[in-house]
Amino acid sequence: MAQRSITREGIEVHRFSIIAALVIPLFALFLQASLPLRFTFFSIFDLPLLVTIFFAVARRNPLAGTLTGFIIGLVQDSLTYQHQPIGLFGISKTIIGYLASSIGVKIDVENPGSRLLMTFGFYLLHRGIYQALRNMVRMPIEFNWGHELGAALANALLAVALFMVLDRYKQRN
Repeated sequence: MAQRSITREGIEVHRFSIIAALVIPLFALFLQASLPLRFTFFSIFDLPLLVTIFFAVARRNPLAGTLTGFIIGLVQDSLTYQHQPIGLFGISKTIIGYLASSIGVKIDVENPGSRLLMTFGFYLLHRGIYQALRNMVRMPIEFNWGHELGAALANALLAVALFMVLDRYKQRN
C-alpha cells in the first residue's frame, strides 16, 4: 500500500520498488545498446537519459538523482559501441540527475508541458556536457545544431509519453 509523503515545500516525493528501480534502467540501457544497431533511426533517442530524468524528478532528492545519473551513465559507458573512455556518459548523466532532482523540488514536473520543456533543455545540456567532455579527451564529434534541436524535440516528445507510462511505477513515500 502506498503511503503519502510531502516535502517541506508541499511537493510530493515518490519512491520505487527495488524491482522497478533496477529493471526500468536496465531495460532502457539494453534497448539503447541494441536497437540502434538494427534500427539506425533509434540512435536519435537517449533512453538512459530519459530514465535518469524521470527518476530524478520523481524522487526530488539531489543525492538520489546524482547517484541515479552516475550509475546509469557508467553502465551506459560500459555498454557503448563507440569505444570511448569510461565516464563520459557517467559524468554528463550525473550532472543531469542532480539538476533534474533539484528542479523537481521547485517546479511542477507532473505537467506534460513542463516535462516537454524540461526534457528538451536537459537533452541539450546533456549533449553540450558530453561534447565538452569528448573534446577534453581529444575525441571530438561533429555537433550540428539543427540535428541536436530535432533530437531534443524527439526525446522530449518521447519523454512525455514514456513518463506517463513510468508514472504507474511510482509509490508515494
